Amino acid sequence: MDHYRWNLLPPVPAEYTVIAPDLPPLISQLLYNRGITEPSQADLFLNSDKRLSADAYLLPDIHPAIARIYQALLSAENIAIYGDFDVDGITSAVLLIQGLQTLGANVTPYIPHRLKEGHGLNSSALAKLQQQGISLVITVDCGVTGVSQVREANNKGLDIIITDHHTPLDELPPAIAVIDSKRNDSGYPFSELSGVGVAFKLLQALYQSMGKEGQLDKLLDLVALGTVADMMPMLGENRYLVKRGLELLKESPRLGIKEMAELARLDIGNICTEDISWILAPRLNAAGRLEDAMTSYRLLTTDQPQEAQELAFFLEEKNTERQKLTNTAMTKAREQILSKGIAPLLIVSDFNYQGGILGLIAGRLASEFYRPVTAIRIGDRFSSGSCRSIPEFNIIRAISKCSSLLTHFGGHSQAAGFTLPTENLACLEQQLCQLAASELSGIDLHPRLDIDTEFTLDELSGDTFQTIQLMAPFGKGNPPPTFISRCVKVADCCIMGNNGDHLRLKLRHLNTTWDAVAFGLGNRMPDIQSSIDIVYNLELNKWGGNEKLRLNILDLSAENQAERTV
Repeated sequence: MDHYRWNLLPPVPAEYTVIAPDLPPLISQLLYNRGITEPSQADLFLNSDKRLSADAYLLPDIHPAIARIYQALLSAENIAIYGDFDVDGITSAVLLIQGLQTLGANVTPYIPHRLKEGHGLNSSALAKLQQQGISLVITVDCGVTGVSQVREANNKGLDIIITDHHTPLDELPPAIAVIDSKRNDSGYPFSELSGVGVAFKLLQALYQSMGKEGQLDKLLDLVALGTVADMMPMLGENRYLVKRGLELLKESPRLGIKEMAELARLDIGNICTEDISWILAPRLNAAGRLEDAMTSYRLLTTDQPQEAQELAFFLEEKNTERQKLTNTAMTKAREQILSKGIAPLLIVSDFNYQGGILGLIAGRLASEFYRPVTAIRIGDRFSSGSCRSIPEFNIIRAISKCSSLLTHFGGHSQAAGFTLPTENLACLEQQLCQLAASELSGIDLHPRLDIDTEFTLDELSGDTFQTIQLMAPFGKGNPPPTFISRCVKVADCCIMGNNGDHLRLKLRHLNTTWDAVAFGLGNRMPDIQSSIDIVYNLELNKWGGNEKLRLNILDLSAENQAERTV
């Protein structure tokens, strides 16, 4: 990938210096950069407390959903929770099942098999659940596009309640309730809840109606896991849900999470959002990518130490296997792209791609080439695809325009998936490429790197790292603060990693020396001169039981980049 476009954000205007008057000026700058200009907004953002939690009864269809669940509880009906096979879907299922079981419900989990059943509602699975005596199915993290599947279930006398956070179609499924804050008619003030966040709000409304809301906090660890793993914005209500959930993970982690953390050498007592993203989530996802996601469900629910150890070890092995499969597939996919040439939208396809890693392939290619990417596993009769996009291109809107070619699809503006008859594949590729060529025409397709402020290395005083932690939890919408330092002296630089993918540096300014790493920038070794400009995060390296601050370099240049801004 070419260099980023560096965008040094403007300093806080004089009239906004009172955003956080009792805190260091750096915090005011960071808040201003994230669109926060009022002290009251800053107070909510920094404290991230329960004031951010909106009334669950503002969600669409919450009243008929609660009424139907009441009926099921009173009649001792058999309820199924129909989830999805990623971390958001698995945590949603665990949360709703444990929450309903506390109320005495007869409840059963159902998580579809990624390769055999695919995303979303499956009519055959719903029919089997009904044959097993299920009379009410509650979906989590799926179902909002399952119009035909819900209609078919209704005709057979099976009641459906949908909880989802994906973008609805123009027509909603004819369910008893469709709870989704992204509905056009939603009165809920925050539309970026995860699937597990929506499930939590349903449970919150139910418990609130029974005067038991205080019992729910023990489930917020699941909300934190699913929200972070699904890369939802760390803004609004998500900040409260994740902050409280992280506290629970630190104080009293589930047995399976504790075993998983020990295997991964993760200090669970100091867990942060980055640890969920890079360590826990890939392992919890590994089972659903390669085999059956119920393994991860069992890990999150077991209270048996031996079982927790065995499940954690299994997921560790599966994650290693997943990494190898992904690396092999990436080599093939990259060759395919380079042989075709770099188009506005990139499509890679193969009969041998593992369905469970399509999203990883698409995501890595989108990051590397900064283009929307569709990765497709070709089948004899049906093919499936996973898409990852860039901010300039809404992928779910593009796929919706091709809906006549598809048997199933769903997702967000930046990530989506679909299934279609293989005979329609060529036509789909043509339409998607035409849409991308039209919408991206004239746009400079280089990623923008927003920079919060400029520092010299000697200005990174001992309390700077502690100061920026006031902005946590970090994630989409609130990334770790990014800084620029110019004319930094390079005291040492070497290649790092088995394939030479990374750099390790020692940098100096005046009498200050910093260790630094540049992940994925091994190919930039020729750019390293005696003096460079760097854009970086400040991070705490926790390797080998020791903790030491270092610079995590995101981009570098031997030239002064003052003019290379947007």
